[in-house]
Amino acid sequence: MTIDLLLPSRNQHPHQHQNRNQSRRVLAATSVSYFIVILDTSIVNVALERISVALSIPITGLQWVTNAYTLVFAALLLSGGTLGDRLGARNVYLAGLALFTLASMCCGLAPDLPMLVAARAVQGVGAALLVPCSLKLINQACPSPETRARAIGFWVGCGGVAMAAGPVFGGVLIHLLDWRSIFFVNVPVGLSGIAMTCRVARDVPKGPVRRLDVAGQLAAIVALAALIGVLIEGGPLGWRAPVVLLGIVVTVCGWAAFIAIESRTRDAMLPLSLFRSGVFSGSTFVSMASAFVFYGLLFVASLYYQRVRGYSPLSTGLTLLPMTTMVALGGVLSARLSKAGGSQVSMCLAFGLYAAGALALIALVSGAPNWTAIVPLVAIGFAAGYVTPAATAPALATVEQRDAGIAAGVLNSARQSGSALGVAVFGSVIGTSIPFVMAMRVVLFGAAAMAIVAALVWWKATETPRPIAGSPRADSSCN
Repeated sequence: MTIDLLLPSRNQHPHQHQNRNQSRRVLAATSVSYFIVILDTSIVNVALERISVALSIPITGLQWVTNAYTLVFAALLLSGGTLGDRLGARNVYLAGLALFTLASMCCGLAPDLPMLVAARAVQGVGAALLVPCSLKLINQACPSPETRARAIGFWVGCGGVAMAAGPVFGGVLIHLLDWRSIFFVNVPVGLSGIAMTCRVARDVPKGPVRRLDVAGQLAAIVALAALIGVLIEGGPLGWRAPVVLLGIVVTVCGWAAFIAIESRTRDAMLPLSLFRSGVFSGSTFVSMASAFVFYGLLFVASLYYQRVRGYSPLSTGLTLLPMTTMVALGGVLSARLSKAGGSQVSMCLAFGLYAAGALALIALVSGAPNWTAIVPLVAIGFAAGYVTPAATAPALATVEQRDAGIAAGVLNSARQSGSALGVAVFGSVIGTSIPFVMAMRVVLFGAAAMAIVAALVWWKATETPRPIAGSPRADSSCN
């Protein structure tokens, strides 16, 4: 589907034609940037083994390579949207894309682990700035609800294509060149996105805007980084090591400070009032749980195929293709399935697919042929694609229209946090002294358990309260 088809023209006035050109430029620029942002969440996985060998990095280092990006992305995402409101979405978007492109070049040139992790963190900063501002630019450029819906669908579709193509594209690049090429490829794409964005008209913030919650942002960064650090380093260093115990204290204090700040701040980065709704709280949890399972399994599966089965990065990417491709299909069919089966039942079935897929993969790590993994990978990928939109729609329906942007940002931040936690937890399990295959079994049981817990939480969150005996509602139901 082309951008021209998304933005139809019929007997347009010159002013309408100009607006259409503006919409086309915005959609082209934002779609390019969103593609490479999502690409970076999946393409790195197939390069992990080559990075490990080239830079002599243990599994804990690979966890930091993956999580430095998602952790910063998650922590700064809400503030990125606020900066767009204050400074103009186009300005912040351009800054984010330029930062992401520069950081990608630094990743490709990194001589050691600390430089690579630092550059990945800067990539996360860029992504946190440009993603929320992408949606703001689309909303401004497409005032018609119908056109806006098509444009956002196209934008999301680009992310689905990037998710599916990431492992295979990364495998091809590594096969033809080396692991550094997966970062260098972002540079020309990012530069083209910058050039397209420069042709977009400047936007001027209108009306009162939210203040930047600096204290809350700092507390969130400290709390989330400390938590991920404890999960990654706790196993190798020992859970009683002084630095790990200090990390636990910092984590607890950081989250306590964050909650205290957000409960008292007028323009809180994360309004705690949103969580008064059980549906919103349930949506946030299942969004995090889904990313926890999916990205955690993607991380360990990539290492399993290369370390245990001896696959090349390209073969690994092709093997994982059934899982990543089904993410896009699950997203496309999500609304229809939710409508047909009901949000409560359909979501629980999706997490049932997660659990069944994870348990079925135990046969693979026990020595079964690779073809036995196809159906489980399809189930996991489809569930991941289904959950994201299926959790978003009910959550947004519980908030006021003025808070819809913040609510969407909270859900997106929850997904990124879940991704970082999944990589940290599952990576720590396979990084222990127990054999890799045995560790994989523990990971798969853990993934299934998390899926079951998520299903139970969603069922409870969306359960219709039973009328109390003697209440007007109960009496009327008996008539």
